[in-house]
Amino acid sequence: MLEQIKENWSAVSDWFTRPAAPCMYDRQLVWIALALMVTGLVMVTSASVPVATRLTDMPFYFALRHGVFLLCSLVIASVMVQIPLARWRQLSVPMLLVSIVLLIAVLAVGRSVNGASRWIPLGIFNLQPAEVAKLSLFIFLAGYLVRQYDQVRDSFYGFIKPLIVLGILAFLLLQQPDLGSFVVMFVTTVGMLFIAGARLWQFLAMLAMAVMGIILLIVFEPYRMRRVTSFMDPWEDPFGSGYQLTQSLMAFGRGDWLGQGLGNSIQKLEYLPEAHTDFVFAVLAEEVGLLGVTIVIMLLFALVFKALFIGRRCLQTGQLFGGFLAFGFGFWFAFQTLVNVGAAAGLVPTKGLTLPLISYGGSSLFIMATAVAILIRIDHEQRLAARYGPAEDLEENEENEEE
Repeated sequence: MLEQIKENWSAVSDWFTRPAAPCMYDRQLVWIALALMVTGLVMVTSASVPVATRLTDMPFYFALRHGVFLLCSLVIASVMVQIPLARWRQLSVPMLLVSIVLLIAVLAVGRSVNGASRWIPLGIFNLQPAEVAKLSLFIFLAGYLVRQYDQVRDSFYGFIKPLIVLGILAFLLLQQPDLGSFVVMFVTTVGMLFIAGARLWQFLAMLAMAVMGIILLIVFEPYRMRRVTSFMDPWEDPFGSGYQLTQSLMAFGRGDWLGQGLGNSIQKLEYLPEAHTDFVFAVLAEEVGLLGVTIVIMLLFALVFKALFIGRRCLQTGQLFGGFLAFGFGFWFAFQTLVNVGAAAGLVPTKGLTLPLISYGGSSLFIMATAVAILIRIDHEQRLAARYGPAEDLEENEENEEE
């Protein structure tokens, strides 16, 4: 009995005093993602109580649904992380075709909310095909950049082909309409092409065309024009076109340095529309203040930097598919965070984009969790390649690692 106690004490002492064994995945990335998910669950619970009470007489209706979505996303991520990158590359074209079919289907049978048909009702949750299309496009683009690497760098034809695919998706997205998702896809596509080494003049021409196109889309669509004008001066019409932004700015102002405390937001009490979805960051700012906002933003950009560093390591070791895809995920997370936070803070016009891993919504949470799982897999395969060298059979390397 005494010997057993000594052995247990020795094991505990070793756990505290000896460094951890080298790990074949990025544990910091896992903890960052989990921290963001837990933050999202807490803030959705706090922000959704008033609207849930009004709509369902169940204060924690949306909180319980988000908790279920969160558990499902963890299950999905645990499955997706087992899939080798080679398999994702093989499925890139079929995934893109499925996404196009879903974008067509949502126009026919989609559920309309606030004048936009962006969701396909599936009973327990509503599928948003735009989220699936984002992931599919970036996986397809990473595979394309590997297959046509020299052509993308040396010819305009190789540069323009992925933009044709983006144009098809853009046409379908604008029919919903969903300009925000298209802009995210466009910015991420530009970033991935830039990392692949496309020529500078091609970027300048494409950016000029894109800016002109977006301006035309805004000018000839009255509701988009109202969003831009209300963004420029929301206090000119604080009870009309500028209502949502002024209420969000009030939430930021009330937050001050340390916030009003969890659950003590005033703006979520039917003043701020979409408090638990698009404007959850405003409620977060009001309840936890500048200090809490800073911590959450640091977590989000830690996720972005992890993606970029993983991508750089992959490109340095010749793993082009994983490298391009990791960079794409980094650009995606960064830009969507900037747009969501910027819209809540009045820095950019209001767009219906979720805050990664935090905002309420099954489709966004499932797809973001899948992206993080793929990112963990990219890092895992890069570490295997760094330890064993380039290998044709990744499964053999993994078996060696287990032994």
